[in-house]
Amino acid sequence: MPGGSEPAGVSASDVNRTQEAILAAYAELIEELGTDDVSFRLIARRAGVGERTIFRNYATRVDLLLAEAVWIERRIFPREDAASIFDMPLTIRAAMESYDRRPELAHVVAETTMRGISGATPSPRRAKLEAMIDAEVPSLGAAERRAIVAALAHLDSAATWVAFRREFGMTRSDIADAAGWAAEAVLDPIRFRVG
Repeated sequence: MPGGSEPAGVSASDVNRTQEAILAAYAELIEELGTDDVSFRLIARRAGVGERTIFRNYATRVDLLLAEAVWIERRIFPREDAASIFDMPLTIRAAMESYDRRPELAHVVAETTMRGISGATPSPRRAKLEAMIDAEVPSLGAAERRAIVAALAHLDSAATWVAFRREFGMTRSDIADAAGWAAEAVLDPIRFRVG
């Protein structure tokens, strides 16, 4: 991950089969029971491994939760890259809808990110957003660019979904609309500067 190290066993491509089984089992159990009621014993049974195997891969409950949050974001909530910065409202809308389909897992991602404990970059799509803006709207000043990237990166997050759901009691379509409209509002002032 740019700008940070990844929790043990959750890099983009090298989660081994045992870790994959553990993380997949944990995700299933989170959806069934919530995070507080899932023990290492339950995870081990569901994953078809011994408890010691879990401890060998994730020494503490926090290590497991951190790895789980990164795994969920990559496996359950993957994103297709937008072709253009101006396609981001659609990408953000799709993200909000995907979080709404799996709310317990979205909460895990959001909580670890909001607390700054995930070891993951808080806005993993930041570099991609910066590259799109550089390519499509090179005339932006540094402050303007930073504001747009910050707004879009944080609109495209599980934390935003949780805030809309908890604070405003919004439905799936309301959340998707609000996030999409906010992204459009961020991008509207720069549309005429493309090139």
